[in-house]
Amino acid sequence: MATTALHPAVPAYRSGLYEWITTTDHKKIGILYVVNSLLFFFLAGLLALGVRAELAQPKIQFFAPDVYNQLFTMHGTVMIFLFIIPILAGFANYVVPLQIGAPDMAFPRINALSFWMLPLGGILMFTGFFTGGAAAEGWTGYSPLAQRAYSGTGTDLWAVGLILIGTSSILGAVNFLTTIFKMRAPGLTMFRLPILVWTVLVTSVLVLMATPVFTSALIMLFIDRNYGGHFFDPATGGNAILWQNVFWFYSHPAVYVMVLPAMGMVSEILPVFSRKPLFGYKAFVFATAGIGALGFSVWAHHMFTTGSVFLPFFSLMTFLIAVPTGVKMFNWVATLFRGQLIFSTPMLFALGFLTMFLIGGINGAFSAAVPVDFALHDTYWVVAHLHYVLFGGSVFGMFAGLYYWFPKMTGRLLDETLGKIHFVLMFVGFNLTFFPMHMLGLMGMPRRVADYSAAAGWSELNLLATIGGFTIATSMLPFLWNVMISLRNGEPAGDDPWEANTLEWATSSPPPPYNFDHLPEIRSERPLFDLRHGRAGNHA
Repeated sequence: MATTALHPAVPAYRSGLYEWITTTDHKKIGILYVVNSLLFFFLAGLLALGVRAELAQPKIQFFAPDVYNQLFTMHGTVMIFLFIIPILAGFANYVVPLQIGAPDMAFPRINALSFWMLPLGGILMFTGFFTGGAAAEGWTGYSPLAQRAYSGTGTDLWAVGLILIGTSSILGAVNFLTTIFKMRAPGLTMFRLPILVWTVLVTSVLVLMATPVFTSALIMLFIDRNYGGHFFDPATGGNAILWQNVFWFYSHPAVYVMVLPAMGMVSEILPVFSRKPLFGYKAFVFATAGIGALGFSVWAHHMFTTGSVFLPFFSLMTFLIAVPTGVKMFNWVATLFRGQLIFSTPMLFALGFLTMFLIGGINGAFSAAVPVDFALHDTYWVVAHLHYVLFGGSVFGMFAGLYYWFPKMTGRLLDETLGKIHFVLMFVGFNLTFFPMHMLGLMGMPRRVADYSAAAGWSELNLLATIGGFTIATSMLPFLWNVMISLRNGEPAGDDPWEANTLEWATSSPPPPYNFDHLPEIRSERPLFDLRHGRAGNHA
């Protein structure tokens, strides 16, 4: 194994600006993804605070309805397309080549191109705020609201920005698939791949199959708006339901694009801090593949109320996709059962993922029942479900991964006390914000409204949600302080501070440009665990 003695670590994050801009090193590109995504996370969080401030009390407080529409539209768009998807791709960029023993990604220059499309796409979308108003039709872009008669230049910038971001995702997916299939270390067979690599593989297949569909929809919308097309506008003979079908055919698989890598990260963390192997490795692999396959059969459950889809089929498939997810949940709990649990910050965020994602799955099952969906559609119940899945799932999983791999990226450990304060504030703030939305939905509060009547009885729950939202924002302060002081004076991490199982911990922290001197013999999906305990491993 490579050692820090052989490779005096020059921290990658202290390289010069020119090196960062021109780099094709997968590790630096991964860090660029993470930093860029966190910047957009803070911007999207500010937009969310604007939404919550407006809804804290009845009547219009701070923002006119058209500005409010821009806030929630851009909040949703940025959180999904410029934060969750890219930051998970960033972790995959950094970790996957290390976990498979590769020196870099298969196409390093395309990897750099994939990243630099992201800030450009984000800047284009935010430019709408300075050109008469950003996109304001909701992050789903439903026609005819997205047509020129109802929205301005901001929607064109939104569409072009998303086309760039989608192209970035497609190029990244091709790169990941080629890297995983062609650049694995000797002995690392498919059923010895770490679970994170499996989830990135399935995610890349989803991106490759679904994103071009959404990109085509955005191009058709742009043609509708600027060149006299008639794809989606009913006023000119178009079909608004066509947009919904094409949009959700991408956007429901995109839910798994946002969740599967987080599941993979949690699956790497739980065994390390339980001091046990992951329970049911092959079942986990097949469940991941099953989620990927079934993800393309459920998109129209977003369209039950349109009357244009076959309700029993999509309801059945929605319930069916819960089965492989349930297999994963069982395996995670079984991994924890009777383990020697260590409640470090990565473990706390991983447990937060398990509990919050479980609630998100359960409240989603209610919406899969057609009569229930008719009652809850477009209410705050759906907002609660979405955030328990994507914030409670993806964001908690992302922070688990950030605390876990920060030592590998920087050579420094994050402070545990500040990390635990971050977790507690975020966990409490998250539930204060989004759990009351279940009740608001059951009470009939619709989504996407800037004002409501005090007589509706929604004021107290909205105020509670707003307090929760500002608590989440407060939780980011100890996190930022933690990162700043740890980069300067953090405790040196060493090569393998967690006594982990996978190959990225077989090299120095941070790794040298070429990643490894040589690799340990690979006989299972846990090569370092086998090496540490003198085990032959699984020869299958």
